[in-house]
Amino acid sequence: MKIAIHQPQYLPWLGYFDKMDNSDVFVLLDDVQYKKNEWQNRNKIRTAPSWQWLTVPVIFEHGQKINEITIDNHRDWRSKHLRSFEMNYSRSPYYEDHIGFFRDSYTKDWNLLVDINDYFIEYLKKALGINTELVKASSLKITSTGTERLIDICKVLKADTYLAGSGSADYMDAELFKKNGIKTEVQEFSHPKYKQVFAGFEPYMSAVDLLFSSGKDSLKIIREGRK
Repeated sequence: MKIAIHQPQYLPWLGYFDKMDNSDVFVLLDDVQYKKNEWQNRNKIRTAPSWQWLTVPVIFEHGQKINEITIDNHRDWRSKHLRSFEMNYSRSPYYEDHIGFFRDSYTKDWNLLVDINDYFIEYLKKALGINTELVKASSLKITSTGTERLIDICKVLKADTYLAGSGSADYMDAELFKKNGIKTEVQEFSHPKYKQVFAGFEPYMSAVDLLFSSGKDSLKIIREGRK
């Protein structure tokens, strides 16, 4: 069995879902330290000039885990995000298929960042047609760190193969995996092109961009980027 492990992100990009689609179990690494100015609380969507950030404002202290981060609901971020979808994607071919979900989602009272991230990831997974099982790392009660943590997750889930990200050489001890009898693969993903709502092409957008633009063909397009 092959597993992949990744922090829960806000409206993740195509490569995130390629990694998920190419594994049997995808572990949401929600119990590691939150990092400011990364992808846990923001992502990009397409606009007429280029692109823009959608950022969930958060309240955090150094050293907090991802699943401890609270959302700053004193700021009206939900209306802003929904309005951005409506303004930029209303002419997309599959807009009506998905905008209702987002309208409903942004009326909900979200307190923890991890909850909205998991909610959107689950929806996007299903909308794309990915059948991979999702597991929260926090449910596994693993206390080790670094590469040992990844190996222990593999052992608990009885995985014989770990699918690592393209930058894994910077953080992962591949030899330690080998010593523990776990094979490693490295994701190789080249961003595919597809027709966006506006002229030209901007890569590295949230997967919502692909979904609004390509609908049922979205997963096929993602798989085209897999080497």
